[in-house]
Amino acid sequence: MSLRRLHIDIHHHDRYELSSMTAQPPLPDKWIKFLTDIYALAQQPILGTVDLKEIEEKAREVMRNHLPAYLYTFGSAGTCSTDLANKKALENWKIVPRMLIGATDRRLETTIFGVKYPAPLFVAPVGVQGILHADGELATARAAGNVGVPFIMSTASSRSIEDVATANGTNGHRWFQLYWPRTSEIILSLLKRAKENGFTALVITLDTMILGWRPHDIETAFLPFAYGVGIQVGTSDPVFMKRFGLEPRQAESTAFPFEPAKIREVAFEKGDEHMAREMLLGREWLGEVNSGVFRTWEDLKFIRDNWDGPIVLKGIQRVSDAEQAIARGIDGIIVSNHGGRQVDGAIGSLDALDRIMRSHKVRAARQSGKLTVLFDSGIRTGSDIIKALAMGAQGVLIARPFMYGLAIAGQEGVEQILMQTISDLHITMGLTGYGDINEIIGKRDEILTRLEYKL
Repeated sequence: MSLRRLHIDIHHHDRYELSSMTAQPPLPDKWIKFLTDIYALAQQPILGTVDLKEIEEKAREVMRNHLPAYLYTFGSAGTCSTDLANKKALENWKIVPRMLIGATDRRLETTIFGVKYPAPLFVAPVGVQGILHADGELATARAAGNVGVPFIMSTASSRSIEDVATANGTNGHRWFQLYWPRTSEIILSLLKRAKENGFTALVITLDTMILGWRPHDIETAFLPFAYGVGIQVGTSDPVFMKRFGLEPRQAESTAFPFEPAKIREVAFEKGDEHMAREMLLGREWLGEVNSGVFRTWEDLKFIRDNWDGPIVLKGIQRVSDAEQAIARGIDGIIVSNHGGRQVDGAIGSLDALDRIMRSHKVRAARQSGKLTVLFDSGIRTGSDIIKALAMGAQGVLIARPFMYGLAIAGQEGVEQILMQTISDLHITMGLTGYGDINEIIGKRDEILTRLEYKL
């Protein structure tokens, strides 16, 4: 071979090597843009930080003159040991990253009940949001609609079903959470209103037939419902209000800040009939949705017969209950302990998910599409989401963190929490070695390891 030919071959080889090693930059992505904008603009987000501990402290500071309202939202049952167990369960499972995987362009989209969502994150049903911010659930519903994540509305909301649906927008994804009413006519009325207002799935909370033992609320006798706050789903309901000869209310907002001592003074000492009636309605609505009547599996048939759409049971912690849900034809479960707010001394929610997903029946039902598995209680970060998905969940609910954002900055605060959580997930998923969120689901043994040492 001539020297000239050798030179040409080497030149062509070098050009091939250079071209083959040149990578295309990542595609534009709004989750990454959230982070890059902070760096590029040298401007902190609306909450002033993305550190959740600092955000929680800021929320407490904002509510310092109304601390019982803060504690009602952020407190837990008994000694708070279940809330701690939720955190410890997530801490005790560790991610094992893999390397040299093509995860430049990452996909967080997931399909639940035939609907494609941009990320596996749901806004959990949290009641009485009006005690933390004047806009209450309207702010959260708007934030969820803007970010594009599903919003689950609580029966204990401080705004009506209709007003929340309007705030969530025509393109918003929304589910309705049901605290199981005592009477059939109220159940039917709520289901009808939810369906008419675009709520596509029904979440039945099983663990709150009565309120849990919450010392922080007991000490201050703090119960917003008794003062007509958090009952706006009831006061806007025609069937409920007809019992009292009243018309259903729309566009009703609750006073902020919530000051129960002043309400008692006006109602009892000053004899204000309007305020006394609000307290009466509060007691009556509480008697409907936290009646102390414990429902059974057989009672689900009534709701199944009267709801056209997916039914999801929230509060599942036992393997046998998950398997019973499958046998009863339930569409989905949310493995949850209500954020530790109901039963003190209970199992951490991720540990419950671990046990449930070791059931062959549950895994088979999920894989076949017969059962959807979601996770709640303890989610704070992108890493938390990865752990829950690897354990077998198909999506997760976030609660307390968005309430911190709501207390501090209303709608914008909620939007930041949702954006930073998904941005964190997007980045951490790539660093873990995965380019598609669906590659993570159910890969516990591949992605996670149980902590064998104490930190």
